[in-house]
Amino acid sequence: MTVIKTKVDRRSFLKTSALAGGGLMIGFNWACSPSAEVKDPASAWFDINAYLTIADNGEITIMSPNPEIGQNVKTSMPMLVAEELDVDWKDVIVKQAPLDNAFPRQVAGGSQSIRASWKGMRMAGATARRLMIETAAKEWAVDASSLTTKGGYVLNGSKKLSYGELASKAVGIEIPEEVALKDPKDFTIIGKSQKNVDLDEIITGKPVFGIDYKQEGMQYAVVLRPPAFGAKLKSFDDTEARKVSGVNDVIQFGDKVAVLGNNTWAAMKGKKALVADWDMSGQLEDTPYHDREMNNLLNKRAERPSRSDGDALKAIASADKVFEKTYEAPYLPHNTMEPMNFFADVTGDKVKLIGPIQTPAGTRGQIARLLGKSPDDITLEMTRMGGGFGRRLYGDFALEAAEISQKANKAVQVVFSREDDMTAGTYRPASKYKFRAAIKDGKLTGYHLSGAGMGRNNWVRPDWFPAGGIENYLIESSYVDSNITTGAWRAPITNFLAVAEQCFFDELAAEMGQDAVQLRLDILERAKTNPVGEIDYEPAKMIGVIKLAAEKGNWDKAESGVSKGFSAYYSHNTYVAEVADVIMKDGNPIVKNVTVAVDCGIVVNPDAAINQIQGGVVDGMGHALYGDFSFVNGTPQASNFNNYRLIRTKEAPTVDVHFVESLNDPTGLGEPSLPPAGGALANAIAKATGSRLYKIPFVKDQMVFG
Repeated sequence: MTVIKTKVDRRSFLKTSALAGGGLMIGFNWACSPSAEVKDPASAWFDINAYLTIADNGEITIMSPNPEIGQNVKTSMPMLVAEELDVDWKDVIVKQAPLDNAFPRQVAGGSQSIRASWKGMRMAGATARRLMIETAAKEWAVDASSLTTKGGYVLNGSKKLSYGELASKAVGIEIPEEVALKDPKDFTIIGKSQKNVDLDEIITGKPVFGIDYKQEGMQYAVVLRPPAFGAKLKSFDDTEARKVSGVNDVIQFGDKVAVLGNNTWAAMKGKKALVADWDMSGQLEDTPYHDREMNNLLNKRAERPSRSDGDALKAIASADKVFEKTYEAPYLPHNTMEPMNFFADVTGDKVKLIGPIQTPAGTRGQIARLLGKSPDDITLEMTRMGGGFGRRLYGDFALEAAEISQKANKAVQVVFSREDDMTAGTYRPASKYKFRAAIKDGKLTGYHLSGAGMGRNNWVRPDWFPAGGIENYLIESSYVDSNITTGAWRAPITNFLAVAEQCFFDELAAEMGQDAVQLRLDILERAKTNPVGEIDYEPAKMIGVIKLAAEKGNWDKAESGVSKGFSAYYSHNTYVAEVADVIMKDGNPIVKNVTVAVDCGIVVNPDAAINQIQGGVVDGMGHALYGDFSFVNGTPQASNFNNYRLIRTKEAPTVDVHFVESLNDPTGLGEPSLPPAGGALANAIAKATGSRLYKIPFVKDQMVFG
């Protein structure tokens, strides 16, 4: 057992009567004081609240605190509590928790939900279990140390008491100062596949998503937004819009106009009937402008390097050969299957918010500032999300709903059309990377990476691979200011940085006459045994997944008609390596299979974990193949799926997933398999066709796929 000694006062262990039948609601606030003696290694994620209800019939209701966006945390996070509580999973009822200050990180982003909650939610379950033991010990007048638990019962030889029987008697029991967590080898729930708790509701069409939410008398709001980034509203005429049956109001707010209707169809028809005059004299950017500005940045030195080891420029100047390549990727929309939507009811001093949001606390704070209200007067309930990929980190649609509701004095649900979603969204920024490698006497002696992108800084990850493994190492980053809204897109920055980097190393290996996998291993071995400077990754773990993927993907074994591409990357605290198998069919390359090796620590819910890895691979390869988005005079040139290509089901490869066996704490899983996917694909295509790919989308300029 792992013992963590805590100092907790009565206020931090809130116990209130929760159910009419004598149940007990238990809240935990594990904010340990600085003086707390911690025998287990300290964790940055130790401070968490978790709520559970123990009913007198033995049923356990566990609140899942974080937003559910398809990453399965609504199932996996309660599994942590149930494991330490020592109950049967079949007896657990899971509910989505509302936004509450009791929870320290109610965010779906960065692949951090499980990692951040690992110790805290287990502590919640372990402490509740200990409370049941202490209560039973008092009932039986025995020493608590003589008792054990199993399946929701406290056991005393042949005697047993259920948690349900004990719950109503637990009030007043003293809180233990020492709480033991299970040894991972004793887990019975964690590490076993559990069905998604919302699965039945999803497949039977129950209202679990934000867009399903309805309230008696609410209005649907559809918004006319500027047709181009940089445009401003001069005036509008709503005469015809108000004539549409079902349209009840038209409201201007800022440079936008909302049409309120009894249903989405009426509101959308009303929006189409609006006549607006736009001021187009602002900065209206286009794709050629973006290309020029990024190229200018790549061709000059940054003000200060992101990292510099040794003297890379000197190594390049004295090299026998300098190998240089540039890679580029466009802006991309998120294109979630469920368009943006949010419900708001602003009445007097109170605000009620319901909808799909990845950042509920941050969004509530923004709305409080917008409306001039206290966050304490705002309630926010989270629904399940039909996709997010970073788009729902940004609560612009929720702010729209709140402002419209306040102006209309009505409850409203803002609903985006697909065209709204694609043309007025928050995009993955366009980016470019230029790599230079110095080769002298057949060895890699210098490395220089320049990254440039639109609207956001920090285009490189200077302390990750190949940092520490190259003597002369220079990393630079710069960006172009832009009025096009950009933000996180699944695996921010690394979603293309990894593609470019891994393509470069593959081609560099060929230039040096080395095996692509071995070149990576050689660099990692140096970083492991004698690193140059500080590094922010573990080379041994990266070596492990590379070797596992190479073995399981038969990297060293020739297969008739199959061309293999390799890629490996570290992101979101997780190590992933991939081998893509490509065959040629009618002159076109087809991806048949991808072998993936993953080191993510303990795998909480294996089936869900495999789904995340598979989804990331398909998503990464699909956008590398087809992701294309451009601007003309500030206006996006794609507005729906008729002119924006996504990967189709028949094009998705099989994905064979292998996890490194580990007892380490879990790391991220929702994003890490995406970054290396495009690189493995491009490297396999290069072997199959003899043609290297430098620009996403791969299919637009270089080749056509069947």
